[in-house]
Amino acid sequence: MSTSPLLEVVTKAATYLKDKGVPNARLDADLLLARVLGLKRLDLYLQFDRPLTESELESYRTVIRRRGLREPLQHIEGVTAFRELQLITDRRALVPRPETELLIDALKKLLPAVERPRVLDVGTGTGAIILSVARELPHCETWACDISPLCLELARANAAHNGLAVPHLVESDLFSGFPADQLWDAIVSNPPYIAAGDVSALEPEVRDHDPVTALVGGNHGWELPAALLQAAWSRLAEGGILILEIAPPQFPFLAKKAEEIGWKKIQGIPDYQQSNRFISAEK
Repeated sequence: MSTSPLLEVVTKAATYLKDKGVPNARLDADLLLARVLGLKRLDLYLQFDRPLTESELESYRTVIRRRGLREPLQHIEGVTAFRELQLITDRRALVPRPETELLIDALKKLLPAVERPRVLDVGTGTGAIILSVARELPHCETWACDISPLCLELARANAAHNGLAVPHLVESDLFSGFPADQLWDAIVSNPPYIAAGDVSALEPEVRDHDPVTALVGGNHGWELPAALLQAAWSRLAEGGILILEIAPPQFPFLAKKAEEIGWKKIQGIPDYQQSNRFISAEK
């Protein structure tokens, strides 16, 4: 039996993570210890004098080493929260970001007022967006596609994990996997939008652990969002809406392109920093 008290162990772990360049080192040290012990983080503060067993200590050392190598916390824990969901997360797909949750709020405001709106999520990854639609807008008919069969497998697992019906899942590069005449009332996407040359500057958690195909939108970054703007035009019913997550500096260029294509009601939707993180448009 170890005599190392909890407070001493977690303090040393936080120092170790900080030395490895991990952001929010103390928070991560707390969260990982809480997971190892099967406690809530708040409970740790009520048990600071508790000694850890050798088994608990070794389990904690293992996850702290992984985090010190900059493996994402979400991968180590195996799940992450996204709106009302708990999503399984691993190397198959991009770890969902908090700002992407705002896309669902935008969809709720802009969704056409039809009896059973058909919603397609392009590049679904974990299924975060389309499963949030299924949970929060249950009157919608939900579709999702991804170029990666591994992502579709993960989205299917996340539907089951959250007790949701599996959306219509299609392996597809943009719309190539669908009949030419298939239309939706809303198309949403968090497509790759990072410039190829910028990947090396990303945090190790993203650069080394998220699939590169989920990050890079082309040499400039805007190529894939621009292609989606073009291709989605013929895939929406009249009055249908498109909402894309983008890099905020891309908004002026993409808004101009959308206008040239013929989109109406083009607008930027701000993120938590009040930057245009999304572009929406109506057919």
